[in-house]
Amino acid sequence: MTRPTGQKRQAAQAGIDSGDASRRTRSKVTEDANHNKRRTRSSDQSLSSAPAKKLTTPKTPPSAKKKFVKKGTARPVKKNAKLNTDTSSSSSDQPAATNDSRRRSFSKVVISSGGNRDDGKASDDETEEDSPDGPSYWLMKAEPDSRIEKGKDVKFSIDDLKKASEPEAWDGVRNAAARNHMRSMLQGDMAFFYHSNCKTPSIVGTMEVVREHSVDESAFDKEHPYYDEKSTRDKPKWCVVHVEFRRKFEDPVTLKELQKYAKPGGILENMQTLKMSRLSVSKVSKKEWDFIHTLTGPDANEAPTTKSAING
Repeated sequence: MTRPTGQKRQAAQAGIDSGDASRRTRSKVTEDANHNKRRTRSSDQSLSSAPAKKLTTPKTPPSAKKKFVKKGTARPVKKNAKLNTDTSSSSSDQPAATNDSRRRSFSKVVISSGGNRDDGKASDDETEEDSPDGPSYWLMKAEPDSRIEKGKDVKFSIDDLKKASEPEAWDGVRNAAARNHMRSMLQGDMAFFYHSNCKTPSIVGTMEVVREHSVDESAFDKEHPYYDEKSTRDKPKWCVVHVEFRRKFEDPVTLKELQKYAKPGGILENMQTLKMSRLSVSKVSKKEWDFIHTLTGPDANEAPTTKSAING
């Protein structure tokens, strides 16, 4: 067997050393990788075994807690609290209240330090007080000129009312707001007679409500100009009041004259018929009623105001 020379032995020894170094390097890399895996698994186990942090809800202060009342028990009422007793409905078809429960909050009495005013300006000396016991005041419109509807003349003037031998039924009203005003009328209320749909619209006189509202029979008559198929005898929609003539003005108060006093600051600024011109029945305040009378002529055509005077 031939022994290797010195150079060959050195080369062989270098190869062995090189292989050992390579094996040691691979072993080190493998060991480091295994160590990292063990650290990762240990970290995951520690995270999974750690207790979950408990979430807490902030406590509600006692003053903010809602108080519940057991069904069937009355709620305590605070001292000096105002009770809401308004049971009115916003529907326009809601019937008016009965006479016993109805209050005349819109009826006013004017207290003035001076006499009648004819300048149309509201006075600082004038104040208004509720007068639940006095009459209420209204304005009701009718057409004085002939107009044929369904073959019938719907004309009705202050002179026609004056000629009537008995109280006249004010029929044909087909507006819900106007009808509700009529349902609110009481015996003894007063109304202006207003000529509308004519050459010179104007207030021409006064009349008195002598019979409170009842069913408008004309709504059931198919031949009547104001027949309404939706109004039945089981559920009537419309009503009438009965009125009597009281006075015809010597000088009618025209619409143009009323409008002069309806400017801002004027005494008729809030008059309902001037704000809602298509409403055939409207409210009139006591102040407006008294002022309009100062614009009319003498009372030569005034009728007796009581039935005893008529009969006597």
